[in-house]
Amino acid sequence: MRDWRTDPAFDMCRALVDGADLASFAGGAFDVRAVVAGIQSGAHSGLLLDAVPWGNFPHGNDARKAVHLLHTGEDPASHATGVLGGLCANDSRAAVALTVPFLIPIATDAHHPHRAAALGVLSSPARAQHFGVASRDELLLHRTDPRRHAPDDYDDYGVEVTGYPAGWSVAAARAAITAEAPVLLPLLNDSDPTIRIDAAYALATAADPDHTVRSDLAARFATEHDAIVRAALLLAAAETSRAHAHPPTVWWLRERWQDWTEAPEVRLAAAIGWLCLTDEPAPEYLHQTINTFATDERVHAMDALPWMNAAAGSGEPGLRRCIRCMLHPEEPEPSDDPWASSP
Repeated sequence: MRDWRTDPAFDMCRALVDGADLASFAGGAFDVRAVVAGIQSGAHSGLLLDAVPWGNFPHGNDARKAVHLLHTGEDPASHATGVLGGLCANDSRAAVALTVPFLIPIATDAHHPHRAAALGVLSSPARAQHFGVASRDELLLHRTDPRRHAPDDYDDYGVEVTGYPAGWSVAAARAAITAEAPVLLPLLNDSDPTIRIDAAYALATAADPDHTVRSDLAARFATEHDAIVRAALLLAAAETSRAHAHPPTVWWLRERWQDWTEAPEVRLAAAIGWLCLTDEPAPEYLHQTINTFATDERVHAMDALPWMNAAAGSGEPGLRRCIRCMLHPEEPEPSDDPWASSP
């Protein structure tokens, strides 16, 4: 990858560091929200890829090449998704947000060889500050609260490593997913359980003020037989409800972790989701449920859930980390230093 400081957006980032008003750049050539909104309508044709101002954003040309590789379906998808996922993991999401309108048509094309890869990465820029996060206060949390933040000001996401406003990248990706939610929702009924899980993960980032997404997640849950997919549907419903409060979902999740007929993975996911949506103290029965079902084997199995994969940290699996942070916050952070126990 080339030095991102040679990208034109660096001038904007430097100006912001020097005290420029972020709102003065809103809607312009360096506002990824505006650029994504402008390309959404033509993304399905695939003809607009080179018309997008990729060079206006840090690592933009790398993101463009990755989408091109996925679109052609020729090279191994792992290289392209590695580039896009790596940028997000390195806290540089702006250019990856530009790819979302192009990734969705690939993901929803049942005959495209890289549809699973595209679906697995397309919601990466729609989340930030979530790796290793597993507390009740922060898991499943969308950090931009319109009641506290002006749309063209900094929010709780702050800035990316490049200095670009992280909230703009997240908002652009979420807007693209929201606009295409109607074509993503049918993937909840796909024959491949991995597609169903990743579809739920992506849809959980869509704006859902009228609870349409939540209703479809619940409808799929009613017919879903795969325990891990059922767990994914519950976590997606919890994330959606955290962004758009829906008290019936809180009650529904409580019923699910209390239901002894449910699979252990489902009860564990419901418990995690419920803890994120309520300030109520965890009852003893919830402690007993988690202690009974959170075996090493089940913890490993639940790593298939992208929420748990993201929550992992310091060598601690995601589910274990959630349990420690949510129910035993007084316990110290584990060390992944191989020399820590040496004299």
